[in-house]
Amino acid sequence: MSTGSSGSGGGAARPGKGGRTKSGKPRPGTGGYGKKRLEGKGPTPPAHMRPGHPAQRRAAAQAARPASGGRAGGTARASRERSAEEAAPERARGAGDAPEVVAGRNPVLESLRARVPASALYAGPRLDADQRVNDAIRLAADAGIPLIEAGRPELDRLTGGAVHQGLALKIRPYEYAHPADLLDRARARGEQPLIVALDSVTDPRNLGAIARSVAAFGGHGVLVPARRSAPVSAGAWKASAGALARVPVARASNLAQALASYQEAGLFVAGLDAQGQTPLGELDLAEGPLVLVVGSEGHGLGRLIAQRCDVLARIPIAAQAESLNAGVAAGIALYAVAARRAG
Repeated sequence: MSTGSSGSGGGAARPGKGGRTKSGKPRPGTGGYGKKRLEGKGPTPPAHMRPGHPAQRRAAAQAARPASGGRAGGTARASRERSAEEAAPERARGAGDAPEVVAGRNPVLESLRARVPASALYAGPRLDADQRVNDAIRLAADAGIPLIEAGRPELDRLTGGAVHQGLALKIRPYEYAHPADLLDRARARGEQPLIVALDSVTDPRNLGAIARSVAAFGGHGVLVPARRSAPVSAGAWKASAGALARVPVARASNLAQALASYQEAGLFVAGLDAQGQTPLGELDLAEGPLVLVVGSEGHGLGRLIAQRCDVLARIPIAAQAESLNAGVAAGIALYAVAARRAG
C-alpha cells in the first residue's frame, strides 16, 4: 500500500507554502501572520540619509565639494544655492550670526528698497499677479541677487513656518569689525576719533538710527557688546537708510574691557545719563578723542559701564519727559559734539 506521493508526480502544495492551488490560481499570502511574515523596515532614517530628499542632496553636494571645487553634484537648484553662497565675500574676523530670512511680500520689498545686502531671493512657483512680486524680482536683479525658485515646503522650512506669501529673502551675515578698526578708521582720516558705544540697546531700529546719526555727524563707528545687544539685522539696515554700508559696527566680547582699551589708547569715555553732573553743552571732552556711551531707554547705563566712564553727561529736558529714546539721545549728543568741534 502506498504511503503517499513523492517527487514531481505528487499532489498539490500544502497550504501556506506558496505555489498554486489545484485550479491553477496563485495561492494567496498569509497577510503577514504566517511563519514567513513580513518584516518591518526599521525606524525612518533622518532626512539627510533618505535617497532623493533635498537634505540628502545638499549633504551629498557638500561632501563632494572639496574634491571638485564646489561645482559638482546636486540638482540645478542646489547649484544655484551654492553659487549664491560662494558669491558672498569672505567673512572677516568677528563675523556675524547665521543668515536672517525676511518673509512676506511687503517686508521683502522694503528690505530690497533699503538695499539690505542679501544672498538670495526665494520665490514660489505659480505666484499670482502682484506688482510687489514683480518689483521685488526687478530690484533683486538690479542688485545682482540670485533668484531661486522654491516650492512651498522649502519656503516653509526656510522661513520657520512664517507667513511668506511665496517670497523670502536671505540676508547676508553682517561682518562685524574689531574695536581697534574704528581707531584705525579715524587715523586714516586724520581726525579725532568719535565712537558711539551701546550698552544693552536691544532694538535693531535704535541701532540703525544711531548708525545714521554717526554717519551724519562725522563719527567713525559704533561699538556693541556681543550679548544683550541688538544685532545688525534687516530691521537695523532699514532704519539706517543705508548708513550701515558706510559706518562700521564693531562687536566686543566685554564692553567694559573694550572701553578700558580705548582709554589706554588716549580716548575719553563720556556716558549719557539722566543723573549726570555735566550738562551736554558743557562737555569739554567733546573736543578731544571721544567715546559716547548710550544706555537703554528703560535702565540707562549699567553700573560697571557707568563706573568706567570718565564723565557722566546729561541732556537737559523738560520735567514732563521721563527719558529719551536711545536713538534720539545719541543723535542729540552727536550733534552737540560736532557743533563744539566745529566751533
